[in-house]
This record gives sequence, C-alpha cells and structure tokens, in this order.
Amino acid sequence: MTFNRRQALAAGAAALAAPAGFAQTPAFPSKPIRLVVPYPPGGSSDIIARSIGNLLAEALKTSVVVENKAGANGNLGSDFVAKSAPDGHTLLLCDVGALAITPSVYTRLPFDPSRDLRGVTMLAYSPHLLVVHPSVPASNLQELVALSKQKDLNFAVTATGSAPHLAGVAVERASGARWQYVPYKGGIQAIQDTVGGQTQVLMNGMLATLPHVQSGKLKLLGVSKKTRMPLIGDVPTIAEQGVPGFESGTWQGVLVPKGTPEAIVQRLNAELVRAIRDPEVRARLAGQGAEVVTMTPAEQDRFFAQERQRWAQLVAQASIKAE
Repeated sequence: MTFNRRQALAAGAAALAAPAGFAQTPAFPSKPIRLVVPYPPGGSSDIIARSIGNLLAEALKTSVVVENKAGANGNLGSDFVAKSAPDGHTLLLCDVGALAITPSVYTRLPFDPSRDLRGVTMLAYSPHLLVVHPSVPASNLQELVALSKQKDLNFAVTATGSAPHLAGVAVERASGARWQYVPYKGGIQAIQDTVGGQTQVLMNGMLATLPHVQSGKLKLLGVSKKTRMPLIGDVPTIAEQGVPGFESGTWQGVLVPKGTPEAIVQRLNAELVRAIRDPEVRARLAGQGAEVVTMTPAEQDRFFAQERQRWAQLVAQASIKAE
C-alpha cells in the first residue's frame, strides 16, 4: 500500500467517524461574486461598490460583478439578496440606515431585513447636504424656512421613506419649515430635477451631490454632520442653524443572506475592510466627503438594530407609509 493510499483511507475513516451533522464549509469562492446595489447607477452606494470591486476581486481571486437592481426604495434588490443562496456569492451593498427604515414605512415588505439579512461590515459614512436650486433666494436654513412659509417649495426625495426623506421631515418638524415632498426612484433623478429647477430643495448624500455643488448647479445651505467640514468651506451645520443635535447621512455597508457560514462572513469582512481602507480608495472618497467607517459583523448588526429603533418613532409621528 502506498503512502498516498494510506493517507486517503485514513482521511475517509476520520470523515466517517465525524459527529453526525458535521459538514465542512465549502471552498469559497467557487464562482463569481455578485455585488448587488439596490439603487440606480451614480448614487453613493454605486460609487463605493465600483471603488472597491476590483480590489475585492483581486483579493478573492474571482470576478466581482456590480449589479444595479433598483426599485421600491432599494427593497427590490434587498429582497433579491435576502432570498439568494447563503453561500457568500451574493452580497448587498446599500445604505444600511435606509434599509433599517423600510420595516417602519412599507406596509407589505416581502422580506424582513433583521430576520433575512446579516451584517458583514460598514464601509463608509457621508453626511447629507441641504441644497437648493441657485434661483432660490436663500443663503441659509433660516432664510429657507422663512421662504417656505411665503411660497410653495418642492422638496425632492430619493424615495418615500428613504433616509434623505426622513432627514427632510426631521428638519421640517424642528425648524417650522413647510415644503411639499416629491418622491423619485433614486438619488440621481432627484438631483437632476433639482438641478433643472423642477424641484427647489434637496437633501441627499454628499458623495453624489457634492459635484453639482462644486459645478455651481446647486447651492449649498447646510451639512448634516456634527462638525463643519473643511472640504466644503465655512458652510454651517444644520445643527448650528436652529436644529440642535441634528445629524443624518448615508451609511454604506455590506450584508449577506442570513445563514451564510460564519467563516465566509469573516473572510468577506476581512477583504472588504482591506479594500475600503486602501490608501487610494480612502483618499478618493475623502475628496468627495465620505469617511471610511468599518465594523465587525456583530457591530453592524447592533448598528442596524439601533437605526431601526431610531427612525421608527419619527416614521410613526409623521405617519409616513408606502406600499
């Protein structure tokens, strides 16, 4: 009997002697990775997905395909991932804060984010920018509030119940502003109509909105961060302008179907954290106003639970519902 044959027989005997129900985690990855972004191209989640896709592919030694599955304020793509095989080959990259809002807003949600998804890591945070069309005669939040009481202002929101929508509601309730919400199917459409003057006011993630401020197509009135940002000059925070303690923004993170093996979740966490912390990626995102923020899977799950509780009260108070 050769040495290799003796080895094989010994391995087989060990497998037969293993406890009932034991199964090794399959080789990972065994096929291309699908990185699902549940929003249209060009938004904050899409920008981050395409920033790290190649690095993730190199680390995992397989191709990574970014797929935009937009619809229903991110619920279409999120549902797709929630119902995918829990093998680590289908990932959801989205605004985790917005995902935490959906159970409170949607009366008929085809999945439960807390039950059907689990966190892998957060990737980045960027604040919301409060912007207006350049023709709007207001240079700060107080002037915008006063103007809103004199004439109709249309407030563009990426979708009913989205994080920017809830941020707008919070500012409206705290400042006494009055505006009409116009829902869209994504941030890019909301930006385009505000640039075009069809809507006058917008709150949206900094990554996707800042280029239009820099080009002069939108006028910046405030930022939803705790502190001012040198990147955008001496623009005051919304908290400084009559809404004490106000902070909101987009929290991009990655989730996988519940039941994904722990070893795969930890491998994905390590490679995603490494990719988003790449010096070139970090510098590029910082130049657009996004801060790299990473978490362990357990930390992200706790963050998700806190965000879900945080926004549920405002959703109830404002009676925001969507089908």
